Amino acid sequence: MTKNNSSEKPVILITNDDSYSAAGIRKLISLMRPLGKVVVVASEHVMSGMGHAITIKTPLRMKRVALETDYEEYVCNGTPVDCVKLGTQVVLKSKPDLVVSGINHGSNASINVIYSGTMAAVLEACIDGIPAIGFSLLEYSMDADFSHVDEYVTKITRQVLKNGLPSGVCLNVNIPAVSVQKPKGIKVCRQSHARWVEEFDSRMDPRGTDYHWLTGQFENDDLDEDTDQFALENNFVSIVPVQYDLTAYHAINSLKEWDF
Repeated sequence: MTKNNSSEKPVILITNDDSYSAAGIRKLISLMRPLGKVVVVASEHVMSGMGHAITIKTPLRMKRVALETDYEEYVCNGTPVDCVKLGTQVVLKSKPDLVVSGINHGSNASINVIYSGTMAAVLEACIDGIPAIGFSLLEYSMDADFSHVDEYVTKITRQVLKNGLPSGVCLNVNIPAVSVQKPKGIKVCRQSHARWVEEFDSRMDPRGTDYHWLTGQFENDDLDEDTDQFALENNFVSIVPVQYDLTAYHAINSLKEWDF
């Protein structure tokens, strides 16, 4: 599939971190196809928690599994970031108009964005100057109910296609799980200052070798009402503008005063 000129349908590249067969990406594909020409590049395996990992020690392999009018789908053995790189540089050989990632099974709000393969794909596109959105649903089950997300995913995507995004900025969108009441609306907010308090469940296998399972408790002491956690806890869809520039600008002047 080749890149469009401005008079044609926008080209939308889709990926995720839950694998190509996950219900979330299948839902996202169904919502994106009416909006443009869609290319899917997704991993054959679950890549949750991979963050911004890339594959450099083994070959990347990719197989086309679908080819229809305005639609192509590929499965690969790489990470979500690999998928974006392959999609832009190998499949399209140019930048798409939009990258969308998800719909993730589980929250990517607050500190979760740091570990997220879903959002790593979005940030990779952002680094390359491509408008990008990550969508997540606050339900971890692989049988999660996505029946209520259409309105919000479509509305937000249309706005980005119409208006673009500021340079160096992408969107982290989280949607409450289905409940008796539909979401109250959409809130643009900031990432809450929450964290995972982690510990290991350590055990011994039958051969006498120790092994460890990472466990943890999510704790949020940030109770301000302008955060993504507050929005989600109050049944709003949250949108957090995210950037890949990790510079702590507020600390620069104080560090310049040190006696190096």
